[in-house]
Parts: sequence; structure tokens; C-alpha cells
Amino acid sequence: MNFEFQYIYFIWLSAGVLLFLFLFSLVKRWKKRTIRKIGEPALVKSMIRGYSPFRFNLKFFLLCLAFLMGVLCTMSLRKPGGNDGIQRKGIDVVFALDLSKSMLAQDVKPSRLLFAKQFISKMMDAMPNNRVGLVWFAGKAYIQMPISADHSSAQMYVNDASPDVVPVKGTVIGDALEESLRSFGEREAKYKAVILISDGEDHDEKALELSKDLQKRGLMVNTVGIGSPEGTFIPDDSTGGNKLDPQTGRPIVSKLNQKELEQIAVNTNGVYVHLTDIDAAVKKITQQLAQIDKKVTGDTNLMSFSYYFWIFAAAMVLLLVIEQLLPEGKKAKT
Repeated sequence: MNFEFQYIYFIWLSAGVLLFLFLFSLVKRWKKRTIRKIGEPALVKSMIRGYSPFRFNLKFFLLCLAFLMGVLCTMSLRKPGGNDGIQRKGIDVVFALDLSKSMLAQDVKPSRLLFAKQFISKMMDAMPNNRVGLVWFAGKAYIQMPISADHSSAQMYVNDASPDVVPVKGTVIGDALEESLRSFGEREAKYKAVILISDGEDHDEKALELSKDLQKRGLMVNTVGIGSPEGTFIPDDSTGGNKLDPQTGRPIVSKLNQKELEQIAVNTNGVYVHLTDIDAAVKKITQQLAQIDKKVTGDTNLMSFSYYFWIFAAAMVLLLVIEQLLPEGKKAKT
């Protein structure tokens, strides 16, 4: 990999040379005006016979060059070194996890949500070369972690995921897909996939329409349905019982909506998995992801670098020393 500047945006500081040139021109004009005011040419020549315009200009040039070396030092030239996470051949995968209250249902033990979190953990273990991102959604979707090769941080976010993180009620799968696409940070969706885990309880026509557009852009969406088609009650921690329908007063039964999740997967060339066996689900989705062309990805947060700013710092100090030692007057004749 080639050299690069860590803080390239500091290049604007080099514009300071223009200020120096302006001040230098003012000094030159002042000198000329002063000479003209003296008037007598012979007297002027006698007074400035030891002055060297060349050395005066050279000292200014050395100062400007030293300043530019300082700017380059600030920009911090570096080069990646070693093999610890510099480049990985893989794809970018976003996990979109449903955190709606229905995910607390216990038709899957210990609960739909805890079972889904176990699946995500094993899925990340099965694809160490892939970068991952996280999107949480319920009645609202947002990016929890942008695309990164830092699986350990992703695991911490997964462990802490709960319905309390997204207090808005509902299951907006369409918004989750939009946020997943946005988290990639690029318009190009090649080498990218989404793994959406949900009970799909709310019907979201927007998600079905959006999935067709995602397929055209090359994004694969693999869907994971969790829960049972027969459904079960949703625990209510505030009462210790089950959540009740505010209109009828009866316990709410949450059922897995497989049809919508299956259609999203079909529309985007992905696969649908009913999550009952974690190892089997990981194997099936891993095989599907393997069909996506791999590319070399890098994460600068995990790279080790060799830094070369000291070269410019040394050059700056050397130029300043030379400028100070260089006399402004002409060399005396012997």
C-alpha cells in the first residue's frame, strides 16, 4: 500500500505562504522607499555596500520552505505496516434486528430476541473476514453501528440490544432496509448484503416495494423469521402478566409473518430461514453469502502504521538553523 497523509485536510495551512509573500513584498517596497528618501546615490551605495539582495531573498525562501515542511509534518505522512487487519477479502454485511416488544415472546426459548442475538453472534463468528454493521428497528429504524471490521464492538452492541433502545411501537421493515442501505455509505450495493431478523408481525407494503429496488442495485437481503406461525403471548414486564390489547382488553397474540419475509428474500436473490436451529441457519445463510463476489476491504481503525512526520520535522529544524546562520550581508573580500 502507498504512503498517505493522515490529516490531509491540513493542506490549507500551506496558504500561509501567500501571506508571507505579501509581507515580503511590503518589506521590499519599504526598503526601496527608504533608499529613495535618502536621495544621494553615493551615500546610499556606501551605506548598503555590505547588503546582499540575493541572500536576503534566500533567507526568505528558506523560511517559506521551513513553513511548508511544518505543514507536511502536521499532515502526518504514514504507511500501513504489518498484516494485522490491513486488508480482508470479504463483503459488507448489515444485521437489521427487530427490537419491537413482540420479540420478547417466548415461543422460542429463552425468547425470540435472545435467540436472535445468539444467532447474530454465531453468524459473525462464521464470517471473520466480513465487515459488519448494525441497524436496530421497531416503530423506527436507526443505524446502531456503521460498517466496520470491529466485530468485538458489534458484539457488545448486540449484547445490549433490547426493546427499550427503540421505544417507538411497531415493526417498520421498510425503514430498516432503507437505513441498512444508508449504513453502507455508498450508492453502489455490490459486495453487500443485509441479514434481517424479525417476526415480521406488522405488514409493511413499503418493504416489499423497496426490496425490488434493492435487487436492481445489487443488494442481497437474507431474511430470518423468528417465532411460531401459531403465535404466543407477549410478556409485559410492567404488570408481570401478558400485554393486553387496549381496545379489547384481551392478551395480544404475536404470530410470525413468514410470507412477507420470504417475499423480501425472493425479491433480492436472498434466502429465507425460519430460525429454529441456529447452526443450520448460519450454514444456510453463509452458503448464500458465499455467492457474492468478494472484494478486498480495509479498515484504517485496525491498521498499524509506520509514521514519517519526523522527516519533515527534521527538515524544518535544519532549514531554520541554516536561515539563522546565513548572514544577510555579502561575503567579506580578503
